[in-house]
Amino acid sequence: MSKFPQEWTQEEFLREKRRLEADGVKVLLIDTILNPIEHAETVTYNPPMLEKEPDGSVFVFYCDTGKATKERLAEFRRKFPGKHCISLRGGRGYWRKYLKADDHADA
Repeated sequence: MSKFPQEWTQEEFLREKRRLEADGVKVLLIDTILNPIEHAETVTYNPPMLEKEPDGSVFVFYCDTGKATKERLAEFRRKFPGKHCISLRGGRGYWRKYLKADDHADA
């Protein structure tokens, strides 16, 4: 289903979130470790609630390092058919809290 890469960096996430949401596509940053990222809107991993999101939505999963969510991409993609599942490269550990979507508006 996914025409997206397996991973996005924080910069890619911010840029693509802005672009896709301008086209009406929902993009969610999903917390799989019960540890929200400061200065970022996150959604706690809850499969029954995530299944209710519209088809075509983009789910960007994160953990502490990005390794576990990348390894689980096949599982996420099976669990959420109709959604695009991506791992956040570097996970929570590489998130720069002051980097904003506007920083990449022209990228």
